[in-house]
Amino acid sequence: MDAIVRVFSKAAERPSKDEAEEAVRTLIRWAGDDPGREGLQDTPRRVTKAYGELFAGYDEPADDPLARTFSDVGGYQDMVIVKGIPFFSHCEHHMLPFHGHVHIGYQPAGRVLGLSKFARLVEIFARRLQTQETITAQIAQSLDDGLQPLGVAVMVEAEHMCMSMRGVKKQGAATLTMTFKGEMQNSASLQARFLSEVRA
Repeated sequence: MDAIVRVFSKAAERPSKDEAEEAVRTLIRWAGDDPGREGLQDTPRRVTKAYGELFAGYDEPADDPLARTFSDVGGYQDMVIVKGIPFFSHCEHHMLPFHGHVHIGYQPAGRVLGLSKFARLVEIFARRLQTQETITAQIAQSLDDGLQPLGVAVMVEAEHMCMSMRGVKKQGAATLTMTFKGEMQNSASLQARFLSEVRA
């Protein structure tokens, strides 16, 4: 599942906390300020601490939330939809935030996933440098691999700060990505039903 994106995992090659803090001081100087002034003295420590949280997804295997499933569902085989999962991520092009909601649908083939695990899966992928297209594909592929359902649908709606804060500076513009797998990839009626439920 993590093979979709190469994860930099060699601990020996990962910079130390001190090196990361020095990099922040360099950026502060490059921006035109003095990292030694009172208001900025602790900024390198705060930034590295914040990055540790914001990019914690690199240290979490994406198959963890899918490790435990349930088969006692009374024969249920219809679509399951979890919509409106909020997320924050950072674009890999400018390292600026993008945020929005993820909508997930799947058709069980004997196994279902606990509802909170969908949010956890989204968090793992969101807390990495991303593109919206990639995070959409990663979530869908993980669910397809881990649950082996009849079909999967994932839709992501997000606003990107690299478009709102810089460049064309268009606040409020939303980007929509979606992908379908299995039976849902080849069925226009299933796709329409998923989209209708998400928009309801």
